[in-house]
Amino acid sequence: MSTRALLAGAFAVTAFLLAGCGGKPPPANWKMDAVSQLEYAQQRWLEGDGRAAEQALGKARADIARSGRVDLLARAELAACAVRVASLDFSPCDGYERLAADAAAEDRAYVRFLAGDWNGLDARLLPAHYATLMGAKEDAAARRAVAEIQAPLPRLVAAALLFKTSRADPATLALAVDTASERGWRRPLLAWLEVSLRRAQASADTDAAARIQRRIDLVLAGNAVRP
Repeated sequence: MSTRALLAGAFAVTAFLLAGCGGKPPPANWKMDAVSQLEYAQQRWLEGDGRAAEQALGKARADIARSGRVDLLARAELAACAVRVASLDFSPCDGYERLAADAAAEDRAYVRFLAGDWNGLDARLLPAHYATLMGAKEDAAARRAVAEIQAPLPRLVAAALLFKTSRADPATLALAVDTASERGWRRPLLAWLEVSLRRAQASADTDAAARIQRRIDLVLAGNAVRP
């Protein structure tokens, strides 16, 4: 299985940990357990349940620790950081940095990608869905590349990085909002709606601001709107 195949998922964790495929022996129980917990942690974080996400991530860390594979733990921490980036949280990836000395080359490239440090970055080390974005020479081409990413989580990550580098236009914001809304991902949806609201207010577009605020209020109401 190639490095690119290992990195082809929403993040670089699940496929990497499940490398035992294609006629090879089934993955060990600890790998299956870690993958299950990591996927659950990602989903709960995106849905806005940080406590459940952290509990699941803690269980995944414990599962990976059973193998003594520091490189895999570094990758799991990096995946957790990528989910936060999708929600416009650009805080330092401390969990990964503590393990960076043992990280694979692909993960060292990915952490630079998430930080917006693209100068001299080898795009071949990144997940394949970012290839067109990395090759874009102009902002308009970069925005088109983001819109063409099929998987929702990588699309949100890429949109967030355009926002981080001041290259996101209104269409990029709308794309991110629609992506998060379609999946029911409360946390990134609120983050992107808040950005859209600030832009509408800054441009004195009162109708758009009111419409966005109503969406924010509905998301925040949560269970209150259920029958």
